[in-house]
Amino acid sequence: MSLQSLYEQKRMTPADAVSLIHNGDAIVVPTGVGEPPALLQALSERRHELRNVAVSQILPLRKFAYLDAETRANIRHDAYFFGGATRPGGQSGWVDFVPAYFSELPMLIDRGLTPADVVVSMASPMDEHGYFALSLAPDYTMAAVRKARVILLEVNPNVPFANGDCHVHISQVAGLVESNEELFEVGLPAIGPVQEAIGKYVADLIDDGSTLQIGYGGIPDAVVMQLQHKRDLGIHTEMIGDGILSLIDSGAVTNRKKTFMPGKMVATFALGSRKLYRFLNRNPMLEMHPVDFTNDPYVAARNDKLCAINATLQIDLLGQCGSESLGHTPYSGTGGQVDFVRAANRSNGGKAFIVLPSTAKNDTVSRIAPVLSPGTHVTTSKNDINYVVTEYGVAQLRGKTAKQRAEALIGIAHPDFRAELRESAKRMNLL
Repeated sequence: MSLQSLYEQKRMTPADAVSLIHNGDAIVVPTGVGEPPALLQALSERRHELRNVAVSQILPLRKFAYLDAETRANIRHDAYFFGGATRPGGQSGWVDFVPAYFSELPMLIDRGLTPADVVVSMASPMDEHGYFALSLAPDYTMAAVRKARVILLEVNPNVPFANGDCHVHISQVAGLVESNEELFEVGLPAIGPVQEAIGKYVADLIDDGSTLQIGYGGIPDAVVMQLQHKRDLGIHTEMIGDGILSLIDSGAVTNRKKTFMPGKMVATFALGSRKLYRFLNRNPMLEMHPVDFTNDPYVAARNDKLCAINATLQIDLLGQCGSESLGHTPYSGTGGQVDFVRAANRSNGGKAFIVLPSTAKNDTVSRIAPVLSPGTHVTTSKNDINYVVTEYGVAQLRGKTAKQRAEALIGIAHPDFRAELRESAKRMNLL
C-alpha cells in the first residue's frame, strides 16, 4: 500500500479519532502549542461517556471543556506543570500534579511509572517518506509515542517540519485529523524597570561565546534584550521563543563557539509567534529533541560556558528557591530549572542565574525571606544554587558558608527589608 493510501485510510473526523480512547486510558499531550485543539475539543465533547480517563501535559494553553471539576470522574487532568488553564483547578484541588524534573519525564514514561496509553499531538504534514514532525514539542511526547497503544495526530500545514528527533511514521499512527487554523501565539512578556535592571546585571556576567538556556518570563526576556551586542552566542535550551529569535536576527547567536553540537541550536519545545514557527521549518541551524536529551545535565554541560537563566518566586537566606508554589498552593511546576542549574554548574565556565524581583505585592513583601513560606515546594536546593540576581545586585552563593550567603542575599534585598532580614538572621544564628 502506498504512503498516501495509508494516510487516507487513517484520516478521520475528530469524533471518530477520540472514539479510539477507552475508559481508564492515560492520555499524554505535548507542551504548550503542541496541544491539538480539534482532538481535545472532541475529547471534551465525549467526556460524559468516558470514565477514569487521565490527561497529562506541561503548560496547557487553552481551557478545554474537559477541564471541569464536575466531570473529573470522567476525565481528569494530572498536570506535569500548571499553566493558566489548569492553575485554578490545581489550587482548588480537583487538578492533581506529578512532581518530576522535566528531564526525567521520558524515563518515568519508559519505565511505566507514569502511564501513557494514548498520545494526541499537533503534527506537520507528512513528508515523502511517510514521516510527520512533532516539532512544536517532542519533549516527553516521543517517549509516550514509544509506549502508547494509540497515536492520534492533528495534521496542520502551519506546523513546521523541523530537524532532530521529533518524527513519527505513518505506520505508527492510529488516526489522523486535519486542521488549518493558525497556531497559538504567545507574545513577549511586558518588561519594566525592575526587569531591565535585573537583565543588565545578568547580561554583564555573560561572556561572548557563551551558550544560553533561557526560561520563560519577563526577566529572562529582559536579559535577552540586553545581549544583542554580544558575539558568537550559542543556544541549548528547553524552550525556544521570540526572545532567542531576536538574538539570531541581531547576529548575536551564531552557535560557532559551542563545544557540543557546534553550529546547531537545540530545544525541546517552541512557544512564540508565527515568525518563530516558520523559523523552525527545515532550518539546518536548529534541531528539536526530546527533553531527556536537551535537559539532561550531563548532556547540556558538554557546552562550555553554559549560562542558565531562570526565575523563582521566593528564596530563603540559605539559597533554597521556591519556584513553583505560593506556600503550599501550587502555581507552576518543577520544569527544567534544576536540570539547567545543575548543567551550568557542571559546565566548564558555566553560570546558573536565578532571577527575581526583590519584592511582591506592591513592595509590601520581600521575596528574599529568612525561611521559605510554610509548605513551599523547594525547587532549586541550597546545594545547587549559584548566582541570585535582583534589581539591587548579584549574590554568588556557590561555595559560600551559610553566614556568607545570608549576608550576600540581604545585600540584594529591597532596602526597606534589610534591617528586618538582618534581625531574623541573627535570631537564626546566621549572622
